[in-house]
Amino acid sequence: MHFHIGHLIHEYGVWGIFLILLVEMIGIPFPAETTLTFSGFALSKGEFRMIPLLLAAILGNVIGSSIAYGIGRFLGKTVILRWGKYIGLTEERLNKAEERFMKRRVSILLISKFIAGIRILTPYLAGINGIPFSVFTLYNSIGAALWVIVFVFLGRYVDVAWGRYHAIMHKHLVPIILVAAVIVGIVAWFKLRNKEKA
Repeated sequence: MHFHIGHLIHEYGVWGIFLILLVEMIGIPFPAETTLTFSGFALSKGEFRMIPLLLAAILGNVIGSSIAYGIGRFLGKTVILRWGKYIGLTEERLNKAEERFMKRRVSILLISKFIAGIRILTPYLAGINGIPFSVFTLYNSIGAALWVIVFVFLGRYVDVAWGRYHAIMHKHLVPIILVAAVIVGIVAWFKLRNKEKA
């Protein structure tokens, strides 16, 4: 899957990222966090510009969420349960999720982006329960922006850090191995000596 995501990103650029994040929010299984992390890698290599990348990702998620909201609002539980059964979504689970959502809807709208299954379910629940679209859009957009920025920058800086530390490790690999071997040897000798004394 990682290969296909990388291929889509390199082949279609920000439009590929936009589409992946849009369809994921409708319920089509795509690894969104992986997509954003790969995008961060590509950003660190100069394959993307930051603002277009962030805008494409945020808009893809927000528009996909809005479509899911509309499905929940105008088609209701029946349609969601009909298709949800293919991913293990039962009426009992949906009712439990709905109950929790109504208790903490604002906080869930903000943090649900960081929890894969909840991220997809939340806009449907918002639509089913008649949350005003303006309220949904406000908190959904804030959550989407935070989520996208965190994972894109995670990918960017992990890639940069790995490149730096990998170069250092490669250059000093033999001394590092020797020092580690000496430390392990000393620790083993002390443990053996303590056992003999005991």
